[in-house]
Amino acid sequence: MNTSQKSDSPFDELLAFAMRTAKQAGKIQLSYFRSGDLAIRTKSNVFDVVTRADKESEAYIVQAIAASYPDHAVLSEEGDDRGSTGSEWRWVVDPLDGTTNYSQGLPVFCVSMALQYRGETVVGVVYAPYLRELFTAVKNGGAFLQVANGKPQALHVGKKRTLDSAVIATGFPYDKDVNPDNNSDNLARILPHVRGIRRMGAAAYDIGCVAAGLLDGFWELGLHEWDVCAASLLVTEAGGVVRALRPDRGVSIVAGNTELMEQIVRYVR
Repeated sequence: MNTSQKSDSPFDELLAFAMRTAKQAGKIQLSYFRSGDLAIRTKSNVFDVVTRADKESEAYIVQAIAASYPDHAVLSEEGDDRGSTGSEWRWVVDPLDGTTNYSQGLPVFCVSMALQYRGETVVGVVYAPYLRELFTAVKNGGAFLQVANGKPQALHVGKKRTLDSAVIATGFPYDKDVNPDNNSDNLARILPHVRGIRRMGAAAYDIGCVAAGLLDGFWELGLHEWDVCAASLLVTEAGGVVRALRPDRGVSIVAGNTELMEQIVRYVR
């Protein structure tokens, strides 16, 4: 197995910038984590929360991009489109994915940063600061996971081929209380056929775990581009597939190896 990250990609400098920036945003998050000083507010409804750490992490990331790449556009969860909106380069950022976990003091949350060139994702970074796990990928350069101060390890999606041996993850949309199309029917259909279902609460981290073979598959409805952009590159560079599940429920995807994905979509829709 290759245990060192490739160094001949034209996107190396951009990847290094994203890694540094995500780590610094993670430090901001850890400074508030479990502190009782989160200034929690709701957004679209009572289930959709934002904290001081979301805002400060995003401000840091957006300012860092503007300082280093002023001609790049930025799409971020808390601030929508910013920067040079006509640019061929666009950063897609979720400054804190897993805010509900974070606000509860649960350790599964992450920073997600992706860079697109002419609409194609070429760099992806997902950083879980409490867990000290850094997932990275560049287009045609593979996907890697670095834990704490260890060497980056090349990622490969899991090899399981049957649902009865698979552990897969999902999540539920924020409008689950008013929209009956809320993924509960999918869960009920597939649950009897899998070894286990996990709902960890941070889509970017879930999908990163699929790239690492820690989870065998993932599906979810009603996501946004910033939830999946970086992590989807992780999966494809790790030899897996990310497929659009349906067009009418936001960003709805399935991720995993090819064989297992075909079995998942028998039950989820």
